[in-house]
Amino acid sequence: MNGNDLLNGIRDKFKDDITNVFEKSETRVYIDITAESIVRFANYLFRDAGARFNIASGTDARDHMEILYHFIVEEINLLISLRVKLDKSKLEIQSLANLFEGANWIEREMNEMLGITFHGHPDMRRLLLSDDWPEGVYPLRCDYKEWDPNAIRDRGV
Repeated sequence: MNGNDLLNGIRDKFKDDITNVFEKSETRVYIDITAESIVRFANYLFRDAGARFNIASGTDARDHMEILYHFIVEEINLLISLRVKLDKSKLEIQSLANLFEGANWIEREMNEMLGITFHGHPDMRRLLLSDDWPEGVYPLRCDYKEWDPNAIRDRGV
């Protein structure tokens, strides 16, 4: 199997779930998918395509929230990033933590820092923020406003 074979197979299998494919290079591809397909897509990459889950990252893109799930297929040296765009009025997606443990902490971090809900996550307790951090205040959102008048935040949150 090579990268083209894998990508063509993905396009065929998930044609209704893919909104865009951007092949940045021979070793890097971004696939924009629907939020509803994340578990099926991740399961396919992890179990059937032999990809390893590398990491996920979340960002506030002002008009939507974006999650990038990065998988690497080492035998063909291909990094696949699944991009999911979430409407800010519905920051919800299924958790991948039950498929592979590597998603556990990063989903907790995205929940805490961006306010994204991961349905089915086994343990959504706080990971980074202090216990006195107020609920509903997300420090990595573009609209974040300082809530503590005594805080000195010159080195991050």
